[in-house]
Amino acid sequence: MSLDVRPIFSALLRNRTGAVLVALQIAIALAVLANAVFIVEQRIEMVGRPTGIDDDNLFAIDTSGFGAHFDFDSSVKEDLAYLRSLSGVIDASPIDHVPLSGGGSSTEVTTRPGQTTGGIGLNYFEMDEQGLKTLGAHLVQGRNFRPEEINTPYTQDHADAFVPQAIITRAAAQALFPGQNALGKVIYNKVNRSATVIGVIDNMLGSWPTIPEAPQLVAIFPRLPRYFGFVYLVRTQPGQRDAIMRTVEEHMASSNPDRVVRSVKSVASMKRIVYLNDRNMAIFLATVTVLLLAITSLGIFGLATFNVSTRTKQIGTRRAVGARRADIMRYFMIENGLITTTGVVAGCVLALAVGYWLSQNYSLPRLDLYYLVGGILGLWIIGQLAVWQPARRAACVPPSVATRTV
Repeated sequence: MSLDVRPIFSALLRNRTGAVLVALQIAIALAVLANAVFIVEQRIEMVGRPTGIDDDNLFAIDTSGFGAHFDFDSSVKEDLAYLRSLSGVIDASPIDHVPLSGGGSSTEVTTRPGQTTGGIGLNYFEMDEQGLKTLGAHLVQGRNFRPEEINTPYTQDHADAFVPQAIITRAAAQALFPGQNALGKVIYNKVNRSATVIGVIDNMLGSWPTIPEAPQLVAIFPRLPRYFGFVYLVRTQPGQRDAIMRTVEEHMASSNPDRVVRSVKSVASMKRIVYLNDRNMAIFLATVTVLLLAITSLGIFGLATFNVSTRTKQIGTRRAVGARRADIMRYFMIENGLITTTGVVAGCVLALAVGYWLSQNYSLPRLDLYYLVGGILGLWIIGQLAVWQPARRAACVPPSVATRTV
């Protein structure tokens, strides 16, 4: 017995309240599903991307000197000698801010003196000649700093001072000198002080890895950080970080009575804190999406169950005049397909509108149509599975029901 879609559609129009509500639920579910999965995927990709440094084996020691007897230069010299002598330590270096920590320094640079537009913001780190080895950064062009090139700390009276040399990332080199070799090129700060690019390293994430504006625009300057504070950055052999952290903290807390150790933290722990909001957002959106899909499935199941319970006599009559079980099942599957299609069409428009709004207001990329197509297929499958059991129950209604209820 063949089924025509037109009478099914006409029946839905006569009893459209439940169908409209389910279709609206499907539309909202599709809009949320496509955009939420897209955002979750973006967050997972961002959290899991390579950092460009050996963050799993790095830790930072934040110290502060006090009193008239504290000698900054001799203290730093002694501390570095101790840290670099420890078994299991690859290298150590002073640094003004810790990568991936959420706090740092930046400066605007240009490629021509006096240039007022077209510059880029560089997130920079001040380190000595052991800085690249300490970070685990990979030099791909040029050379490292030499010991004699490390500048002494600038003072409050010369806070605008620049450095003669700089090492920058690939991303920064491409942004400053697109299509050119950056080695030997000169960059200028906002007061027209110049620095020559002597090396290029593989891309590394800077202080703010979650910002959407090019977090890999990073530079390393050859300077001993002092005036704005500094920490010791230590890189260890794999698996030895935590043990060395405890040893270092105990030693440095008692080795110099004129300073205090404020904290000893792994870079990995700082990275987790920086990415915490993104992880929480991904978990929240994934949970909301799963709950919404479950509610949508229950809505489809409930409508189909209601239709079966209110059409028992009609189903029995159709069976009595020759309808097979497959025909009854097909009827409800087609009916649900019409409702789902209506919801999906409305959901596509809603999903694209929400995606556009998110991209305009929260600097997110535009919704990839791949996620929208995936959401359509997913909701279609869920919808048909949700109606399968009520449709099977309807197919089991015997023809005798029609005669008993007349």
